[in-house]
Amino acid sequence: MRKADVVTFFERLRAQRPEPRGELEHENAYQLLVAVVLSAQATDVGVNKATAPLFARVKTPQQMLDLGLERLTETIKTIGLFRNKAKNVIELSRLLIERHRGEVPQDRAALEALPGVGRKTANVVLNIAFGEPTIAVDTHVFRVSNRTGLAPGKTVEAVEAKLEKVVPAEFRRHAHHWLILHGRYVCKARKPDCASCIVSDLCASKDKVTA
Repeated sequence: MRKADVVTFFERLRAQRPEPRGELEHENAYQLLVAVVLSAQATDVGVNKATAPLFARVKTPQQMLDLGLERLTETIKTIGLFRNKAKNVIELSRLLIERHRGEVPQDRAALEALPGVGRKTANVVLNIAFGEPTIAVDTHVFRVSNRTGLAPGKTVEAVEAKLEKVVPAEFRRHAHHWLILHGRYVCKARKPDCASCIVSDLCASKDKVTA
């Protein structure tokens, strides 16, 4: 995609959603971290249903430890891979207290050293909790980047690197939110809604359907 088209692409997405936000419900950085860890291979809707009662009583790492593994496991049992995720959440909570005085660190390496936290999760936390212009590449961002020709790549890492190069600085803060929401509601995996797509004319997909 040409540089001018990339600018137009994001100008349109910004006009459509001037202040995009992630759809995982949370009240603080710790709850966000937990929610993102739980969201792996799960939908935001499903995670929000499970975390609503959890976050009503747990707002800090210490409160999570006080809740305990057994009750946490029971609370999130509707989420895929819930047993392993529960263990990771308990352990990362312990490490936050042990290493970071109970606070979520604003540091990629420190975040990725926590159980269940990979690069994507760290990017989401750094972006949403701390306002850093990171780009988290999930399945939606990966699909939209490849399908439209915005930032094609065979791996998540390749797509992220390409997006870092092509997305202008003024759009970097919200870029992954725009791409996620566009992929979730318009440029869907099985049946993209090309007819209502605001960037259809910029899209390089050979399978584009406009009628």
